[in-house]
Amino acid sequence: MPIRAVLWDIDDTLFDYTGADTAGLARRLAEEGIAQRYGSPAQALALWREITTRHWDRFAAGEVDFQEQRRDRVRDFLGEPAMSAAEADGWFDRYVVHYKAAWTLFPDVVPVLDALAAGYRHGVLSNSSTVNQDPKLRHLGLRERFEVLLCAAELGVSKPEAEAFLAACEALGLPPGEVAYVGDQPEIDARGARDAGLTAVWLDRDGERGPGPEGVHRIAGLALLPELLASDTRFGARSGIR
Repeated sequence: MPIRAVLWDIDDTLFDYTGADTAGLARRLAEEGIAQRYGSPAQALALWREITTRHWDRFAAGEVDFQEQRRDRVRDFLGEPAMSAAEADGWFDRYVVHYKAAWTLFPDVVPVLDALAAGYRHGVLSNSSTVNQDPKLRHLGLRERFEVLLCAAELGVSKPEAEAFLAACEALGLPPGEVAYVGDQPEIDARGARDAGLTAVWLDRDGERGPGPEGVHRIAGLALLPELLASDTRFGARSGIR
């Protein structure tokens, strides 16, 4: 079956989340005068990202709600488990101000969306929340390019579960075999999409993360995507891009 639609991940696929997160955290720590507590900016970011992943996994498993995982991230990062909800919210909100100031798209995003605009439908499937991602896409000037925006917080299921990918295909009114998924995570995005029956495209911008799952297409930049989608990308088919 030909590919008729592309589903996109957002963070670190379209939007430079790592860059914005790095800048936002550094500015927040400088604002508080506590940057030296963590040894170096790189060490502070590594701890922040580890804590973020741990509490996001709790949210994805249904153990806490979206706001509470944010509060717990702040409490763990600052080492203040007794911090009140209001205090944690305030700290996180001030970080978000700096984080948003650094929002930017990767330079290959608009050109590839323009190149694919006539031939494919487009949607988004994110492991975040619509409250977060809809304003972000609007700020970045992309929201109107996507027919559907589905997020884990509202779906009640997250990638890599097949149900998340299938819900997005259903929202587009297409079978999985006619949909490609593009994301930066080899397991959550690529393997999950593959196992749900979509054509899986792993965007590996740095090329330093090992071989990745079998049966997915690996590209180093979005400029390679139009050629890939125009070829026969069914599982097992030959492609000049791997």
